[in-house]
Amino acid sequence: MNRPVPVDQHRADVAALLAPLVAQRPVQRVPLAEALDRVLGADVVAPVAVPAFRNSQMDGFAVRAADVPDGGARLAVVAEVPAGSGEPAPLAPGTAARIMTGAPVPAGADAVVPVEATTLGRFTAGERPAQVDVLDAVAAGAFVREAASDVAAGDVVLPAGTEMGPAQVAAVAACGLAQVEVVVPLRVAVVSTGSEIVAPGEALGPGQVYDANGPALAAAVRRAGGTVALEARCGDDADALAAALADAALVADLVVTSGGVSQGAYEVVKDVLAGTSTVEFRSVAMQPGGPQGLGRHRGTPLLAFPGNPVSAQVSFVVFLRELIEAGAGRAARSGERHERRRLQSGTTSPAGRRQLLRGALGPGGSVRVVGGPGSHLVASMARADVLIDVPPGTTELAAGDEVEVWPL
Repeated sequence: MNRPVPVDQHRADVAALLAPLVAQRPVQRVPLAEALDRVLGADVVAPVAVPAFRNSQMDGFAVRAADVPDGGARLAVVAEVPAGSGEPAPLAPGTAARIMTGAPVPAGADAVVPVEATTLGRFTAGERPAQVDVLDAVAAGAFVREAASDVAAGDVVLPAGTEMGPAQVAAVAACGLAQVEVVVPLRVAVVSTGSEIVAPGEALGPGQVYDANGPALAAAVRRAGGTVALEARCGDDADALAAALADAALVADLVVTSGGVSQGAYEVVKDVLAGTSTVEFRSVAMQPGGPQGLGRHRGTPLLAFPGNPVSAQVSFVVFLRELIEAGAGRAARSGERHERRRLQSGTTSPAGRRQLLRGALGPGGSVRVVGGPGSHLVASMARADVLIDVPPGTTELAAGDEVEVWPL
């Protein structure tokens, strides 16, 4: 019997398999409304200045600072400048214009006095005062947003590699751009196998269970920044699975299967791929998630995960999540992100296996084990926010011992 492959070796082998996909992703132009959570594949360059013109930061009065000495001044109000009203007339010396936030500052004016800094205190709709008493001196430039004070035309607003969140969408929209170039993420086909699984929402027959792997792996792909090109569910029928895998290889950059890779009598994934692909099946020295497969089928990279729900989810986190993130352009997220925590209570681990226990973070840098070691305990996985990494040479840990945790 072959010795189990160390976890780090299998991680390296998966990374090598997917390296050509991850190394250089194509770029596509998409509408700004579709850019959220995508990563820019090219710099966004501002075609216009932001702001495009001098405008008021406050509701108040546009004035010449020289007209308002210490102790204030009374000025005639000669104009009204609402936002969006076009180019206002120049402001004559010794006068003021009532101005609203965002409205263009008239030529000649070099400051805005907030209405709160006048005897009026606030504005009344539809009533423009004939004069205004400014309470104290105002500095030139006060409450005036200068043209291009945020972005100058030709500036790089966002560099390539930026992940698009709401603030980044706003920055692009403010420059008047309706489209951006983003990295095309990995297209992943998810195929869950087993005659015992049925889709959530369907009626269960004797001996059947609901398929948790298909929905979980598809969701994990999307959260990591990939797209799900195909999601299929297949029983232990070799011809049906062969057809599903052929379809998957045509539409996806990567195929991920769950189930059918262990040592039982009905391991359909092994049976179908034997002799028709370069997929190698191996035992990895970890718990859960020991049975694994990797290689190519019909020229498309394929990873075969075990069928127990916790095993499948742990396999995704340990072997695939960071690569899909990198393939989506999320270079800042890939790589080691682990931290050290102290166990709230002791635990044990099997010799020779790297155990990845479900854990929940606690106060003061602590972590506690959630649920038992069984790889079917999918509800306990949902209560965890980290994996507790127990090295293969460790069989027992005491309360207070420091462990490494992987964020989920």
